[in-house]
Amino acid sequence: MKQTRAGTTENISVSMPAELVSELRSRTGRRGLSSYITEAVRHQLAMDGLAEIVASHEEEHGTLTEREIEAARGELFGEVNAEDGERGAA
Repeated sequence: MKQTRAGTTENISVSMPAELVSELRSRTGRRGLSSYITEAVRHQLAMDGLAEIVASHEEEHGTLTEREIEAARGELFGEVNAEDGERGAA
């Protein structure tokens, strides 16, 4: 789902390996580069937040069990079909 631009923006300078920038531009074109990077950063921030939640939970309750991890995976992504490994709808 494509997000709409909201609020103000700020221009920044980011250094990246040239081959990475080349691949990004080939996928997004020059005009789509900022949107692509913005969504990648949003995704990474969400993953960082989840990692913080897990770390906090484990600090208080101990390491998550495989059963707890599978239950969370099922809740987030739907059940896994044992025969072909495909995920079902949540």
